[in-house]
Amino acid sequence: MSAPATVLPIDPGLLARYREAGGKIAWRAAPKGARRPPGRTARIAHLHDEEARVETWGTARRAGIAVESGPVGALVLLLEIDRRGLPSALGSANAGRDPAFPAGAIVAAWGPRTVPADARPRLQDLIELARYALA
Repeated sequence: MSAPATVLPIDPGLLARYREAGGKIAWRAAPKGARRPPGRTARIAHLHDEEARVETWGTARRAGIAVESGPVGALVLLLEIDRRGLPSALGSANAGRDPAFPAGAIVAAWGPRTVPADARPRLQDLIELARYALA
């Protein structure tokens, strides 16, 4: 059976490696901390001695994901884009803006949602950053 089609502008071999690494991510509940908006689920993704906080919210049509800035967060976000399709908005929050993401966050939304606009990462930026999670 062939791999699912993707909208990501990525080499098929690299995408296969990302998908394989995604299957190796160990997940656990995020520790309680800063007050969060209702309806958000927070988890920690662990891969190769690196971790990233991941928060998800919404429905199948109107959803969002925020990931800690870093290789594992970028990998998780790319895999979500691979699963859902291109987001309607992609942005980032600088370090210190959100207490749940002290090192900064990358945020994607599907549907009519807004994202932080401290910077506007490109998909290619995420693809390159996620390579470091493959170590």
